[in-house]
Amino acid sequence: MKCPKCKVTLKTEKATTLPESPQFACPNCGALLRMKKPVAGSSMHDLVLHINRHGTVLQGKARGEISHIVSPDAVMAGRNICDVMKSDIAQPLMRCMEEAFRTGDLQRFEYHHAPFNAYYEVKCIVSGHDTVLIIIIDISNFRKAAKRANYLAYYDPLTGLPNRHLFHDRLKQAISLVERANKMLAIVFLDLDNFQQINDMIGHRMGDQLLRSVADRLMKCVRATDSVSLLLKESESMVARLGGDEFTLLLNGIGSVEEPAMVAGRILKQLAEPFVIGNHELYVTASMGIAVYPFDGKDLDTLLINADVAMYQAKQQGRNSYQYYSESMNQCTFEQFALENKLRKALDHNEFMLFYQPQVNIQTGQLIGVEALIRWLQPDLVLTSPGEFIPLAEQTGLIIPMGEWVLRAACEQNRIWQEAGLQPLLMTVNISGIQFRQDNFLEMMSQILKNTGLDPHYLQLELTESTIMQSSESTIKKLLALQAMGVQTSIDDFGTGYSSLKYLKHFPLSTLKIDTSFVRELTSSPTDQSIVKAIITLAHNFNLKVVAEGVETMEQLVYLRECGCEAVQGYFICPPVNSIILAQFTKKRSFY
Repeated sequence: MKCPKCKVTLKTEKATTLPESPQFACPNCGALLRMKKPVAGSSMHDLVLHINRHGTVLQGKARGEISHIVSPDAVMAGRNICDVMKSDIAQPLMRCMEEAFRTGDLQRFEYHHAPFNAYYEVKCIVSGHDTVLIIIIDISNFRKAAKRANYLAYYDPLTGLPNRHLFHDRLKQAISLVERANKMLAIVFLDLDNFQQINDMIGHRMGDQLLRSVADRLMKCVRATDSVSLLLKESESMVARLGGDEFTLLLNGIGSVEEPAMVAGRILKQLAEPFVIGNHELYVTASMGIAVYPFDGKDLDTLLINADVAMYQAKQQGRNSYQYYSESMNQCTFEQFALENKLRKALDHNEFMLFYQPQVNIQTGQLIGVEALIRWLQPDLVLTSPGEFIPLAEQTGLIIPMGEWVLRAACEQNRIWQEAGLQPLLMTVNISGIQFRQDNFLEMMSQILKNTGLDPHYLQLELTESTIMQSSESTIKKLLALQAMGVQTSIDDFGTGYSSLKYLKHFPLSTLKIDTSFVRELTSSPTDQSIVKAIITLAHNFNLKVVAEGVETMEQLVYLRECGCEAVQGYFICPPVNSIILAQFTKKRSFY
């Protein structure tokens, strides 16, 4: 480029251009000039100065607007660095230069211009007997990126709370301090109840807003201004988000084991107020587990595990509560963990088997169907009833592959009986609500019928009232699809759940099963007699058949027959038996 004043052609290096147009002095006449618009992507030092021992600028090159360092109208060449630069950087630069002359080594320091939050690295290199080269580089973006990376390493980006890593670090420090001081601390492990269902209902974006609101309320419960936690200094308390809907609280230096309960109670009260997220008014509850150092553990891992165990105990006790850890909880959790591992192996090793309990016509005593009941024959030949493992299977999700196995095995056995020339029987199979709500349930059911070759009319699925009542619109669609396949459906344990007339009217059902609890004292309890009569009358009004389970005496059977019940099952008729014995029973003309 040419100087417009002296017309001298100036050499400019491509690398000296910046996103903005800096001023510089013409080396020939000293006129102030501006660089051309910079080349995108160039990367050069912001400022390079050649100065002598006395601080006089011999030559200078600048890249970009550097008003944080040099006054915009400063002419650098021939002037002292203290006149060109602002004092807060000129003075340390002179000291750095003196050290470079003294040692002969590269010297450096960082300059932070606080008003603009700009960072610069200053390097001083001896370039001759009496001169140095000063290189000043803008490292603001690097520092901001490093600060951001450091923040993400220790804080949750969604809520701004400390993350798992920082929480563990602070907990280790806290344990070390209270151990020396012979004091206590507490861990509160908190999990929101049914958050996944809420998240699915309102969407993940709204779910994130809910988590931020929950975090804000939790912080209120450990601040020194909070009336409940005045005993806890703010610096001694900490709320962290471990991930998902899990939060932890560190309560350091507590004076008694009752103090964590005060904070937990305050949290429950805070969460009880509705959350307004978008157009939704949401009610959120939480389950909390409390572990106290040193009674419930003397190291980080033990305390966290025991607080987690106590939290799950709170969920099992009905949710929306807190529980202190106790040693018995840990034993129970260990036993559940061991049982879960055994269940997983049992599925892989085919340790399950089906027993079949006959259902007979109450008028003739003839066999009309069977109910398939799963049993677990463990390697030590212990036969385990479903009540001991089905709840855990539902809790862990193992009920899905287990339920599919039961359906397949029952359908295949029914077809085998028919091919062997036995009378056709209606096979009833219990279906877990978790399994029924699976999106692929109908496809799975259709595939099993196709693979086993069983006529769908000889299969009946038994559902509980609670399963029927959840997501009624979706339930109706599935029941209608099953009806279209030819599969029958019945209500298990009728009278113990919702007992709503709505599903009897609108849902395509075929059978009601009277629960054992109403049959057990049928002959001695007028109340149970009235309930049974009402159920049978109600079922017949909706054109449904009635099966009574748990029949153990002739008197119960006679009363049910007089009330118009169509079928019964129970130990008075026959206990659950294996497939071989059941095949022999089919030859009986009457079971009573």
